[in-house]
Amino acid sequence: MTLKNLPEVSYFKLNNEINRPVNDQIPLHKDKEALKAFFVENVEPNTMKFSTTIEKIQYLLEKNYLEEDFIKKYSIDFIASLYTYLEQQNFEFKSFMAAYKFYTQYALKNNEGTAYLESYEDRVAFNALYFANGDEALAMALADEMIHQRYQPATPSFLNAGRKRRGELVSCFLLQVTDDMNSIGRSINSALQLSRIGGGVGITLSNLREAGAPIKGYDGAASGVVPVMKLFEDSFSYSNQLGQRQGAGVVYLNVFHPDIINFLSAKKENADEKIRVKTLSLGVIVPDKFYELARKNEGMYLFSPYSVERVYGVPFSYVDITAEYDNLVKNPAIRKTRIKARDLENEISKLQQESGYPYIINVDTANRQNPINGKIIMSNLCSEILQVQKPSAINDRQEYEILGTDISCNLGSTNIVNLMESPDFGKSVRTMTRALTFVTDASNIDVVPSIQHGNQQNHTIGLGAMGLHTFFAKHKMDYGSKESLDFTNIYFLLLNYWTLVESNALAKERGEVFHDFAKSAYADGSYFDKYIENDFLPKSEKVKNIFKNIFVPKKEDWISLRESIKEYGLYHQNRLAVAPNGSISYINDTSASIHPITRMIEERQEKKIGKIYYPAPLLSNDTLPFYTSAYDMDMRKVIDVYATAQQHVDQGMSLTLFLRSDIPDGLYEWKKESKQSTRDLNILRHYAFHKGIKSIYYVRTFTDDAEEIGSNACESCVI
Repeated sequence: MTLKNLPEVSYFKLNNEINRPVNDQIPLHKDKEALKAFFVENVEPNTMKFSTTIEKIQYLLEKNYLEEDFIKKYSIDFIASLYTYLEQQNFEFKSFMAAYKFYTQYALKNNEGTAYLESYEDRVAFNALYFANGDEALAMALADEMIHQRYQPATPSFLNAGRKRRGELVSCFLLQVTDDMNSIGRSINSALQLSRIGGGVGITLSNLREAGAPIKGYDGAASGVVPVMKLFEDSFSYSNQLGQRQGAGVVYLNVFHPDIINFLSAKKENADEKIRVKTLSLGVIVPDKFYELARKNEGMYLFSPYSVERVYGVPFSYVDITAEYDNLVKNPAIRKTRIKARDLENEISKLQQESGYPYIINVDTANRQNPINGKIIMSNLCSEILQVQKPSAINDRQEYEILGTDISCNLGSTNIVNLMESPDFGKSVRTMTRALTFVTDASNIDVVPSIQHGNQQNHTIGLGAMGLHTFFAKHKMDYGSKESLDFTNIYFLLLNYWTLVESNALAKERGEVFHDFAKSAYADGSYFDKYIENDFLPKSEKVKNIFKNIFVPKKEDWISLRESIKEYGLYHQNRLAVAPNGSISYINDTSASIHPITRMIEERQEKKIGKIYYPAPLLSNDTLPFYTSAYDMDMRKVIDVYATAQQHVDQGMSLTLFLRSDIPDGLYEWKKESKQSTRDLNILRHYAFHKGIKSIYYVRTFTDDAEEIGSNACESCVI
């Protein structure tokens, strides 16, 4: 964007002064000065002026900046009243970073890039009007949630809602590949198309036959998964969304696949350029059996997907390796090779130290907790989407003979600090659920029929959360303390309860439930057993006081909800997922996702302009003692927080592990040396597994020279 040149720009200088202590004090007031200067020097002189709101909207319609259809669903009087309400709320950004991120990344600009056409209130209004789909009461409720920053749509939704020239509203996609050239070819084309429209793409290669497997009876003919990885990486690099940003994808492989060592090696810095993947992300699908074999320091067998599919009649991903392991070992018809489980475990840790990869999907844990009929086989680019899939069958004309179900991610996030101040917590969550429902209903990814089919059948959404560490600091709780776990438990229980209530209401209104609802644990009522057999209520006095004016369901409330769902069903197959947060957490001026902050004063390198400094939200002398950096924290505390939330979240959570290359003495009781070792990561992964964690996203390492390895979280998928 090329805005008007001004004689002097002081806001960057003022912002940079935050990082220069004065008398050992952080000069936080400099950020407020930078925020004020940004509006005076940049926003106000570069914003196109209109005499009325209606004049502005008419201009945006005439110049093809806004879609006409969603505006026509409302009267002019209602739109004017909505704007009046928004203006009366006197919204103000709380930090320079919040305003800077909004105006550089989200505000609508003219075609020449010389003027802002939107304020924050405008973007909120267009989101509310768009997602409410003509429902005035819902539009007003959504505007209320967003202007008070209790609800934040994911970047694709918030950015594109209402715009004439826009990308898709969804965040990312999941595809599976089966073991034939037609599926491989179709999936590469699908990846190109999905990357073109702005989504990050997750792909599982677990079903593909290994290098050296037979093709049409000829042994040694198959090339394995690595060449296919290269094809996908090149596809994402080519389909770069009009040159605005690189396409992005992750490939997953089962840990029992014979190509697993080559798969991991392709990401190493010293890998041969012929096989090295530089921009493609890697994830590993880990069944329970691997943890058992590694813990016992035993050998493990890797099984040929080609022969497994011939014996079992289903793709490799759909075979329960843990349950069938002994049978697979004994069966002479199945090709297998033997390695040491702990050697493979160490290879995973070495690569995580070097690159932050691979992501880890504890697939049996995910399926044990899955209330839906079918099998979860993979995840997405940020490892929080965990939904059942069905494979497709594609003929030589690249047509679907059997149309399976793949996945699109419709995401949004609660702001914990602000939602806890809502006048009606339940109404707020129900309103957010309605907004996300519009996204899933309106999405039509026809370029990939399997994704379109899955979305139409299942109406999945993913409501998440951000600002957990900020909330803890505000209420003087240490991250990972008993009180913090108590709060986390109740907060995510409430998200679960109220999204279930609203999904049930939608099913009743529309007379429609998600596909195969009758075969789910919701339909037979067994999903609710844990809520009816156990008390999920605040335990500590502090947390009881925090929730004293907020309804927390008791056993009888869960029983009533269970009966209503058994009678009327649920509209959404999946409802909750905690994604990583990028720009939206800055705009909301809160800590990202539910992990700890990484620095008291975060340093961001922005293209062309240099460094921007972002103080931890609500940072003060009172909150400072409760803002321990993730890099100075026992990661088991982080795992405990995520595990507490996970028991209420039907999908996954993007759990990032933060480590220092030089770990302080005493941080981990098992450490005898200060340097990080593969053993540390092995122990943490096993701890996460035993705590019921479904997935681990990045491993970020803070090095001796103050750089972060594994910190390049994909902008195509973070919400």
